[in-house]
Amino acid sequence: MRSAGRARRLLTRTRPPVTRRAAQALCLSLAGAASALNAQESWQVTGADFDAPTTRYDHAVLGDDVEYGQLRIHVQQDGEAKQSAAGVRRDVFEVDLPMDHVFEDLAPRLWDITGDGLPEVVVVETDVARGAQLAVYNSTGDKIAATPHIGQTNRWLAPVGAADLDGDGHIEVAYIDRPHLAKTLRIWRFHYGKLVDVAAAPGLTNHLIGEDVITSGLRDCGQGPEIVTVDADWSRIIVSRLDPDGSISRRDLGPFDMQTRLGPALDCQLP
Repeated sequence: MRSAGRARRLLTRTRPPVTRRAAQALCLSLAGAASALNAQESWQVTGADFDAPTTRYDHAVLGDDVEYGQLRIHVQQDGEAKQSAAGVRRDVFEVDLPMDHVFEDLAPRLWDITGDGLPEVVVVETDVARGAQLAVYNSTGDKIAATPHIGQTNRWLAPVGAADLDGDGHIEVAYIDRPHLAKTLRIWRFHYGKLVDVAAAPGLTNHLIGEDVITSGLRDCGQGPEIVTVDADWSRIIVSRLDPDGSISRRDLGPFDMQTRLGPALDCQLP
């Protein structure tokens, strides 16, 4: 798997553009010390956002042609941001993508993928020639796992959620593969440091071309986590479960209303 986030940098809080080049030089000089320090420190993700808007990928699946070239991961340790020996506040790690990748996404998600109770950063990362993948970054900006790219330009995926979906003690991640074309729910398990393909079910979707919202989510109404989406023609609300045997079972909760969307279903008002 090729890591598109190879240009990871450790920076201070947001600086004016005129000081960014100096900050980059400082970061390079601290790289060796930072690597040693990271081995001793455990950073916790407290937030994440995208920066470096770009129009280098002309897909506009989310309603405009602006994507992002940078992921900013906000971290802390022992409840507060720490300082390096040089006095630089170590509270933001930045991941800069190469020119053939973009973050084709609404916002980074803070989901526990490894099962340690702490969040990782989950994003849709797109190769301009090979389409989207679901990528997982740790607190210091390393890409620790990812699904394969779909395999063709202008092909996207829409994340749903992450949880231990089948009670096996491992975290599963769900997304809709090509919600406008393939309309397939796919579930991957984080196992031994990799995302492993577990199950798939066709005929489900969670996004309309041009919308800036993903219509899906996870719920637990007392019987374990369930995946809430709509059917392929946007007429019915569908709940799916990952069963212990690795299959996906699903049931119909009733008609889909574009006004209320999935609110009642996610709130367990629809059994």
